[in-house]
Amino acid sequence: LAEYPNEDFGDEVPRSGNASGGGQPGWAVRCAPGGPNDYVYVIVQPQGWKPLSALIGRPELAADPEWATPQGRLPKLAKMFQLIEEWTATLPKWRVLEELNRHNIPCGPILSTREIIEDASLAANDMIVEVEHPERGTFTTVGNPLKLSDSPTTITTPPLLGQHNQEIYIGELGLGDEELRLLKSGGVI
Repeated sequence: LAEYPNEDFGDEVPRSGNASGGGQPGWAVRCAPGGPNDYVYVIVQPQGWKPLSALIGRPELAADPEWATPQGRLPKLAKMFQLIEEWTATLPKWRVLEELNRHNIPCGPILSTREIIEDASLAANDMIVEVEHPERGTFTTVGNPLKLSDSPTTITTPPLLGQHNQEIYIGELGLGDEELRLLKSGGVI
């Protein structure tokens, strides 16, 4: 902020909700049948407007001067995504994704927890992993999203409550066995 002494940045950054922050307009649009996870995120790039307008049944918008350019659409983003949603709301999200992908329109599904856990590509990339827990048994959790070739990671079970007390209190902090016993019996740890 010291580099911009004449700028007023206000007290907070405005929330953007579903809007894309990447410079291209994007929004989560509702799909059929209208459940809480029946959404697809759509990004409207300049080269994608013509095929998208045809796909949603409004091909005339691609040539309309008020809609044909990103600058023309910018003041009408809410209306643009409403028109897109009128089309997407008639189809299941996987069909919407299929159609958008067929026309090279950037998009992605909004997934339920079940869909995430059952997604084979996420499991294949270790984004969703199975972990063995000594008390709970096997459970599914999130893997490490960072993949560094020189620093591979393995997701392991979290420690049990107090599992490393002796190692930490005696080995690292230098407490004696009796002090550790008193901490346990006093309810400190």
